[in-house]
Amino acid sequence: MTGPRSKILTAATILMIGSALSRLLGLVREQVIAGLFGPTGTTSAFVTAITVPTMVYDLLIQGAISAALIPVFSDYGGDGSRKELGKIAGTVLVGALILLVPTVAVLELVAPQIVAVMAGGLSAGAQQEALTLVRIVLPAVIFLGISGITTALLYSQQMFTYPAFSVAAYNGGIILLAVLLSSFLGPSSLVLGVVFGAFAQIVLQLPALRRIPISFSLDLRHPALRRITRLYAPVALGLVVSQIGVIIDRNLASHTGEDSIAVMRFATTLIQLPLGLAVTAMSFAILPTLSRHGVIAADSSAGKEAMDSYKRTLVMGIRLALIAIIPAAVGLVLLRTPIIRLLFEHGVFGAYGTERTALAFLFYAPQLPFVAVDQLLIFAFYARKNTMTPMLVGVLGVAAYLASGLSLMGPMGLAGLALANTIQNSLHAVVLFVLLQKAIGSLAGYGLMRTLAKSAASALVMAAAYYALNPFFVAYFDVGSLQGEASYLFGIALVCAIAYGATLSLLRAEEATFWLHALRSKLGYKPT
Repeated sequence: MTGPRSKILTAATILMIGSALSRLLGLVREQVIAGLFGPTGTTSAFVTAITVPTMVYDLLIQGAISAALIPVFSDYGGDGSRKELGKIAGTVLVGALILLVPTVAVLELVAPQIVAVMAGGLSAGAQQEALTLVRIVLPAVIFLGISGITTALLYSQQMFTYPAFSVAAYNGGIILLAVLLSSFLGPSSLVLGVVFGAFAQIVLQLPALRRIPISFSLDLRHPALRRITRLYAPVALGLVVSQIGVIIDRNLASHTGEDSIAVMRFATTLIQLPLGLAVTAMSFAILPTLSRHGVIAADSSAGKEAMDSYKRTLVMGIRLALIAIIPAAVGLVLLRTPIIRLLFEHGVFGAYGTERTALAFLFYAPQLPFVAVDQLLIFAFYARKNTMTPMLVGVLGVAAYLASGLSLMGPMGLAGLALANTIQNSLHAVVLFVLLQKAIGSLAGYGLMRTLAKSAASALVMAAAYYALNPFFVAYFDVGSLQGEASYLFGIALVCAIAYGATLSLLRAEEATFWLHALRSKLGYKPT
């Protein structure tokens, strides 16, 4: 296996390993939070607080990474243009600081109003706690912003290793300060950990950044800066709408119970785990290649050949993502309660918290395959320098969430909001898929439906194996103890994985072989 596919798979494997570590530490982080504070108003206050810098970062930096920074940075760095890349990167970094520092100062002043809008359903004490935490955590916006830009810079040059592990450093910082300082500072230790972890991300990337001659200046007339602005403007408009959706989501959740915001966070942690392990890694791995093929297809006489390469790269990413996400979704649904019990039911997190989190997760879970495809479709539009379409579809998604959320939260409570989120994200993927095919032509003939059918069939066999063997595992293991629960989960999950993998093998699904080859290559395995 050689050529672009091999490079993409190698990059995706690096990102997947880094993401696996970060997700593992993310789980530990949530376990620490659950054990120390549980699904309570205090945890809801913390989640409200860290939502503020996350929203600002997503709006000003994160959205620009895939939509504008990586595609534009990818056009530089080769053929002697690395010096020019350093000049552009320096301009973006200086401009980001000029934007982020006063933004943080303004947010510090209006923090009371922000908390009132986002968490108006919480008690007065929880709202005051959230206000204190917001004011402590806001400086993290600056460090997150710088780290986001440097991550895009390294990804664009296909230097994946250091940024792949930066999120692990972020989660590690939260865990470290929470464990060391929670007995003295309470929930403030968590937000201090957020600030520390955000700074650690920058430090971790410094060795790789030394290879790029960054020149700190502010050249507002550089054509690359104009391209970044032009590409990002529609995304920013869409993110404004999506952030309004986040505010609405938090506000509605705060009116369904003081623990609801916390419960939603614990449930979405399980949703994000498989997405981060495979899908996000694959998305960032294929974006530079998609960007190059997309530009050639649009601008040169070799467009037909480049378009075919663009489609093959995209569909390969979707196929590899689906082959990983479908069994993960099925397995997490089947095992949601014991998984949540094992991960979170410690300290002040009790059986009621497990029940609430499992219920929320059940209604979040159906969106997993759609979100997996959605991320890749968004990047496919970005690679073609089209950021307007995903923005408009995002507006549609927020409208769908608002309509379904308001109608479902009455009869279903928290579960209704989770289902509304699933409707929003699933609709987003379906509409984007239809629009992309209208723009570039049909994706039929590239093996997508064949992969979907094989993965779905294998997942059904896996589910059948679970229902057939689960009673024996429950009877054999002492699921009432921590060790027994862990042994039970490991055993039944291993059986499910073997059933899925064996069925894929019988069906000759080549995607499974691709992943295995890339992982072996990265680990240094050489077949004899």
